[in-house]
Parts: sequence; C-alpha cells; structure tokens
Amino acid sequence: MTKDSLKAAHKAGFIPEWMESVSDRQSFRSIFKWGAGDEFKNPGQGFLNVIKEELGLADDDFKIPVRIGSSVVENSCKTAMSAEDIILFESIVGRENCFIDTYERLKYSTGKAMEDIFNLREEKIENISDIVLHPGSKEDIQDILRLCHEKRIPVHVYGGGSSVTLGLTCPRGGVTLVMNTHMNKIVKFSEINRTISVEAGMMGPVYEDLLNNAPEKLEAVNKYTGGHFPQSFEYSTVGGWVAALGSGQASSYYGDAYDLVVSQEYVTPKGSFKTHDFPATATGPKINDIMKGSEGCFGVLVSLTMKIFQYQPETSRQFTFMFPEFENAVNAARQISQTDSGMPSIFRVSDPEETDVAMKMYNLDKSIIGRVMALKGLKSGSRSLLMGQTEGDKAFSNNLLKQIKKICSTNYGSNLSGYPMRKWHKGRFSDPYMRDALNDFGVLIDTLEASVTWENFTNLYNKVRNHIKKHPNTICMTHASHFYDQGTNLYFIFITKMGDIGEFRTFQRSIIRKIEENCGSLSHHHGIGRMMAPLMEKHLGKAQMDVLRAIKKHFDPYNIMNPGGLGL
Repeated sequence: MTKDSLKAAHKAGFIPEWMESVSDRQSFRSIFKWGAGDEFKNPGQGFLNVIKEELGLADDDFKIPVRIGSSVVENSCKTAMSAEDIILFESIVGRENCFIDTYERLKYSTGKAMEDIFNLREEKIENISDIVLHPGSKEDIQDILRLCHEKRIPVHVYGGGSSVTLGLTCPRGGVTLVMNTHMNKIVKFSEINRTISVEAGMMGPVYEDLLNNAPEKLEAVNKYTGGHFPQSFEYSTVGGWVAALGSGQASSYYGDAYDLVVSQEYVTPKGSFKTHDFPATATGPKINDIMKGSEGCFGVLVSLTMKIFQYQPETSRQFTFMFPEFENAVNAARQISQTDSGMPSIFRVSDPEETDVAMKMYNLDKSIIGRVMALKGLKSGSRSLLMGQTEGDKAFSNNLLKQIKKICSTNYGSNLSGYPMRKWHKGRFSDPYMRDALNDFGVLIDTLEASVTWENFTNLYNKVRNHIKKHPNTICMTHASHFYDQGTNLYFIFITKMGDIGEFRTFQRSIIRKIEENCGSLSHHHGIGRMMAPLMEKHLGKAQMDVLRAIKKHFDPYNIMNPGGLGL
C-alpha cells in the first residue's frame, strides 16, 4: 500500500474495536495489563494514523487482535519447594500470606518489560518463583532471610511490579517477597526535619496523599509533596523508587530518588542495620549511598526516610516553546540548566519526530497554535518542542519563568503558552495504557534510556537514533526529561511491528549495546535488572565490579539475594 493510499484510508476515520473488557481474574491478561483492570486508554485518531503510515499498516491490520492472553493460568507448574519448607514459611507469615499456586507465582515474578508482556501474551510460564510470601513486618523478613540463608533458597523482592528491565524474574526459583500488601505503613513524620519515614511497600499515591494532606493526616502545619512522580507513580512503591534509582518527572527541581532518600533500613542474610539520618557526615564512605540502587542484591529494604517539600501547586507556571531545529531547543535547555536562576520541575525537550507525533496526538496542528507555527515557518520534520513547569516560592517560580522565556527567545524559540504543557500533564500517567491497546494488534512499543553529558549529547542521539531507524517501518521518538548542569538523559521510544520474541530481543539488545558503545549510561532511571546485567562489567570496568562483588559477598555470602541481578 502506498503512502498516498494510506493517507486516503486515514481520512475515512477507521477506528479499531479496541478491547475494553475487564480481564478474567486468573488470566494471563490480568497480569500483563497496565494499571487498573477497568481503566483503558486507546490511541486517538491522530496517533493511530501516524502508526499506520510509518509502520506501513492498513485498516485490516487492526481488525483481528493477536496474542491477547485471555486464557486462565492453569495450576500446572508444580513448585520445587519442599512441603517441609512450605510449612516453615507458613509458620512465619501465616498460611493466608503464603501462596504456591501457579497464577500467584507467575504474577509476582513478572514485570512490565516488553519481553515479559510478550511471553505472557503467548501464555508462557517460565522463570517464576516457587513460593510467594506477603511478610507483615521487619521481623517476618528477618526470619525468612535466616531460613533462606540456612537452606540456600533464592530471595526476590516485589514492590509495585512496574519493573521494565526483567528485574522480577526468578531463573533459580525460590521465594518472592511482596512488600506492598502489609509493609506499607508510615513509621515517622518530622515536620521540623522535613522528612517522612515509611515502610518500603507504601505505594506512590498513598505516599503523596499523606503529604498533600499533612495537616489533616499528620497533624502538620503545612502541606507537603514528595516531589517524585515517575510515569509508574500510581503502580510503584517508595522502596522501589530507591532500590532501582528511579527518577520522577519533576526531578530537575526536586532531585532523583538517589537525592531524596535520607536513610534506609535493611535486612540482609548477615544481619540488619539502619543508616543514620544526619543531613551530612564526614564518617567515611556512606553505606547509605552504597545501598541505593542495589535492586535487592544485598538485602531487603524494609523502611526508608525521605526528604519532603512544601506543596504549593498555586505557584506552578507552565511553559511551552517551539524551536525551528532540535539543536536550538537543546542549546536552550542546556543554558536553562546551567543558569543560576534555579531549575524548573518538569522539563522536557522532544526531537522532531516526537514533536510531530505529539502535535498530531493532541490535535495541535489543526489548532490556532498549529496555524501560528505554520506562519512562523516552524516546519514538520525539523521543529522541536520544549515544555515544562516551574514551582516553589511564588517569586522564585515567576522569576525562573521570566529567565526561561529570555533564554528560549535568544535561541529562536516561539512561545506557545502553557496550554500544550497542561495538555500533556493530564495524560502523563494514563498514556502507558495505550501500549496494551496497540500490543493487541502486534504493534510493539518499548523504551530505553541513558544518561549523557552535554558534550556527548549529539553523538549519542545521532548514533542510537540512526541505529533504530535502520530497522524498517519503525518510529523512534526521543526526548530529554531530566536535566543537570553536566548533562541530561536521552529517552528513546521505538514503535514497530514484530511477530517473534527472538527478533524483538535481538533488536532491543542491539540498541542497548549501541548506547553503551557511544558513552551513554546503561540506564538513567529504569534500573539494571537482568536486561542490562550482561553489560555491567563492560560498562563499569572490572575494578568497580569487583567492589560490588565484595559488598555482595559480605552481605550475601551464599548469593541468595536476587541472584544474577546487577550482573552479580
């Protein structure tokens, strides 16, 4: 089908019969579906047209769903856990918190990586734990780890289940600890210290609701925010944010999870400890820092103390600018990041391909904004979108916006008002639902991201994007969304159609290698899991990996804690 005939077909406004039925409780689909079981978000006509045109698809490609994973998970995978050990675990957490049926074990051994989802859609059962436990306290976890250490049983930790790096798979079976069921309580709130201590299994929305309503719920004087809003916010835990070194959409102002955590409490096979909550110390290398991002490889994070910030939504100011070229937008973003006026909270720069897709997704090309851009010569294929939001004290927020406008103007940016930013903001947590709808018709969407210095930004962007675009009929949308004086991140979203998991795995791993070969980090905020683990030694070097191995050996001499995670 030619592009002209595709365009003609699009004008007819064909809309697929998207699947919007609630999945059966014990089905494969109930495991891989994103978010709430009764919530759905389907691609709009603009986005669907882009996908059909770029992937060379026709209406017929969206008429019959494939690999929908609607079957019930049969209890067919026998646990390797002995009856004696099952009884011992039941004596610790109670029979009601101990599960050996196939569905529960599969559910808690699976994340949201495209490879996880592909396997579940094909109704495959592999690399699952032998038993799922829902501990109720730190003491439960101490007893569980003592038993597992003695019997050499692997232990894995499940927070909210949003891992996209194969971080939850259990190649050696063993135990999965589910933290969000019971380990989700507040431990301490200190308004004078501006900190809150919570158990690691507290979910993001509960955490933020506590802080936003601190006067009513915590007897505080002011309202607060945690400042951490990853796209997985609604389905991730506070402990998971720190364990995988996550970064929220407002990180440029508030900081990454690494910056937000003050102290942590761990249970390890060699004992338990809690790091101090001093704001700063000169007592040697900080164990608190060593444990950040350890992904369950050294022990179980049971509670943590986090920084909090005053909640002032009324002072936020949104901005959007369109630049004639990506280079102009990147230069403006760097200058904003390196100014002494402070940082916006949300801050994003989209490359030309992502900019064009966004314009069509939100129907902005046909709006007054689109007509204004056309008059200014901001052309599809080269224009680049920069948008964000300032927060904090009213005077600070207003002054920062003023400085941003100056810098953007100097770099030939056209002010589009805050409207496109507010439009994006409304869908920032619901957009992942669209992946399920597209996957139903064999259209795969995946993301890979890396940290990069300013001086290597253009090289990494060009090398990785060119590599992805060599694959026929593939969309590659790229943005930067976390900014620092020294650099930023690059977030690659690729959309294509593949019918074979092996083909997808080969393509995806080749992108990861291309990122590493061109001086990008293996991950900026998704973590390592088992997806990046094989490249960890090449990326960090043997000397640094030997340090991690020594720490692992100290805390976990029998390698029971998430074996294979972090490449250890």
